[in-house]
Amino acid sequence: MAALQSRVGRCVGASARRQHSLVASRVAVPRPSVSVVPQVQQEAHHVQGVAQIPSSRASCIARATYHGSVMAEPGSKYAVVVARFNSLITKGLLEGAMETFEAHGVPKENVDVAWVPGSFEMPVIAKSMAKSGKYAGVVCIGAVIRGATTHYDAVVSAATSGVLNCSVDTGVPVVFGVLTTDDLEQALDRTGGKVGNKGGEAALTAVETATLLAKLKKEGKASW
Repeated sequence: MAALQSRVGRCVGASARRQHSLVASRVAVPRPSVSVVPQVQQEAHHVQGVAQIPSSRASCIARATYHGSVMAEPGSKYAVVVARFNSLITKGLLEGAMETFEAHGVPKENVDVAWVPGSFEMPVIAKSMAKSGKYAGVVCIGAVIRGATTHYDAVVSAATSGVLNCSVDTGVPVVFGVLTTDDLEQALDRTGGKVGNKGGEAALTAVETATLLAKLKKEGKASW
């Protein structure tokens, strides 16, 4: 009986020690408070136990912000270079571009249209017209359909890089309005179909980019 009581006593003592240890582990440990500081402090600092975290809002502040206008400057002229290849598509794209130009302050008499054999020949004409200094922007319109040409990838690559270089080399917005689709149905969807008219979108892009560039030039923040 005495042995049993001794064992019970040892168990009770051990249980008490475990409870005491558990309670001690649950005692709250002071944690550093958190405050937000401006973005200019790029790294978090720990001052007197306070963790300071950079703020992302300060990075949104700019000295000046510029946007292009969706209305063209009065008297400005634009050019459109159109590929005859896949004319069923490109004519619809051209119509969309002309309608958009007129709706955004560019009358039809201020838009010159140049027809080229295909998208491959487009960049040289677009660059020459951009270099003339007569146009605020140039829109390139074409349609390259994978099933309609055996050298699809080559034509797309040449047209894309060529149009981009026109802008870079001349400082005039030259907008890529060439459809690159897998089949005729996809092209028709983008020529006034369920996906809209990409020719009109290209014309609006030209107007907005040209007006933005004009604003920057007037303030001496862009030049060519």
